[in-house]
Amino acid sequence: MSAPETFEGEDGKAGRAGGFFRSRWQGTAPLDRLFWRDLVLVGTAINIAVSVLALILLGLKLPLALVLAVHFAPVPYNFFLTFAVWRTAEKTGGVKASLMTLGAVLWLLLVVVI
Repeated sequence: MSAPETFEGEDGKAGRAGGFFRSRWQGTAPLDRLFWRDLVLVGTAINIAVSVLALILLGLKLPLALVLAVHFAPVPYNFFLTFAVWRTAEKTGGVKASLMTLGAVLWLLLVVVI
């Protein structure tokens, strides 16, 4: 059996799709990148896009079950990002990490409620 391969290279790009999730879950991705890029920028953009799509589907008078399924589709990803920030912040420690954990939880509440 070969040695495990590195999932995140020097340039910061994941070696494969599973490497993205693994590096975040294991806390090996930099906390700043995880919080600002992955959670705040990408996570918020995904939630806005999916909400707009759900509103379009609702306007087209498609079944409510489908509209709700689309609207709530990113919720597991939202929880993943929030817990990834939490786990990485625990490893990092410090006031900045604590503030990012609080920010991630508040972000999660905001995107789930809206």
